[in-house]
Amino acid sequence: MAGSNSSAGGSSSDHVAGAWYSVPDLRLRDHYFTVPLDYSLDCSTCPKISIFAREVVSVGKEEQPLPFLLYLQGGPGFESPRPTEGSGWISKACEEYRVVLLDQRGTGLSTPLTASSMMQMKSPEDLTNYLKHFRADNIVNDAEFIRVHLVPDAGPWTILGQSFGGFCAVTYLSFAPKGLKQVLLTGGIPPIGSGCTADTVYSVCFEQIFRQNEKYYKRFPQDIEIVREVVTHLAEHEGGGVPLPSGGILTPRGLQLLGLSCLGSSTGFERLHYMLERVWDPIIIPGAQKQISYYFLTAYERSLDFDTNPLFALLHESIYCQGASSRWSAHRIRAKDEGKFDAMKAAKEGRPVLFTGEMIFPWMFEEIHALRPFKDAANLLAEKEDWPPLYDIDSLNNNKVPVAAAVYYEDMYVNFKLVMETASQIAGIRLWITNEFMHSGLRDGGSQVFDHLMGILSGKKPLF
Repeated sequence: MAGSNSSAGGSSSDHVAGAWYSVPDLRLRDHYFTVPLDYSLDCSTCPKISIFAREVVSVGKEEQPLPFLLYLQGGPGFESPRPTEGSGWISKACEEYRVVLLDQRGTGLSTPLTASSMMQMKSPEDLTNYLKHFRADNIVNDAEFIRVHLVPDAGPWTILGQSFGGFCAVTYLSFAPKGLKQVLLTGGIPPIGSGCTADTVYSVCFEQIFRQNEKYYKRFPQDIEIVREVVTHLAEHEGGGVPLPSGGILTPRGLQLLGLSCLGSSTGFERLHYMLERVWDPIIIPGAQKQISYYFLTAYERSLDFDTNPLFALLHESIYCQGASSRWSAHRIRAKDEGKFDAMKAAKEGRPVLFTGEMIFPWMFEEIHALRPFKDAANLLAEKEDWPPLYDIDSLNNNKVPVAAAVYYEDMYVNFKLVMETASQIAGIRLWITNEFMHSGLRDGGSQVFDHLMGILSGKKPLF
């Protein structure tokens, strides 16, 4: 690669680069980096992990001296997208950039922490002490390690952060701004207050989730009675729920988790409705008992990602913690709603049963099979207080890096009011506020969203 660091085209002791290969319209190359688990320790003796990143360019541009763009995936605990063709924002970005799709530590091919691999830990305490190194601060450290190895002369690069990836980008702006040329944020501006901001987040998010439920039932009013019937059926079943194919149990409160994947992204309403329309098995033999269909039970489990991405559940509340514990924040805030989100109470009173949103509850580590082994570790993480800082407000107040952000007005996952509070603390940030997209805007209209944000930074979108 013209002008690249020598390690970018070959291998070294801490970086292995693969050969180029193809998918339609794109050329890809795999990179593996050996990095410290804990950057505060002596790198020569501390434990190491492997970090994977996929380099992507348009066909024919493998050797062109293109600027680099790092993509930070949403989550926490989710790997970068796997391109199958040149489309969406990746195709648009590859017109001008060499895109780097990073599997954040613990995800994808970056020493993945799965339901099976984490079983190697000898105790909940060991797992907790390991997991504390998998937050945004160390994701940024990994990104800097990769930048120095990949970018010619270790120059700054552009980053694009989606959702939690945007949180990581703001951490990047706080502690390593010299590594950044410009920053794009899509649905990912975090609350940056000291302590634990989770209580504030969930208090306002429950309000937005309530509105999303209202919209859903207005679209599909026939589902009000269907969901009530399912809740009643589950509550009356022996054990308070029905067995799931994986070995877990579907309870009324577990049913409400469908809101996580279905109420806040495009086509989510439709997916939820089509699941519910097949919730019951047909009565083929007269007198047979009514039962929830295997089709629905498998669709329910597919809609949740806890079996394949358990880090999301284990680390979710910690993304809001700086020097304070979350103490199962969502669970505590939900208990204050005076029964609004109580599924069984709603069914008995003839009210619509409300689905929940992006929240993790302690009982999930009992009812979801893949999470059961990690119940004790989850409790330890919820009580952990000595979380290091994720943001530096003084650094953000004096930011010199160009930043453009897509802010989705009705975002169910990242509250608009809290976004605006943080944006006021980031010097020079340019906001594109829209209700044309939901939280999944980068996936749904990636080319348009990317082009609009780049237009803001390039001056094509003038200041108002």
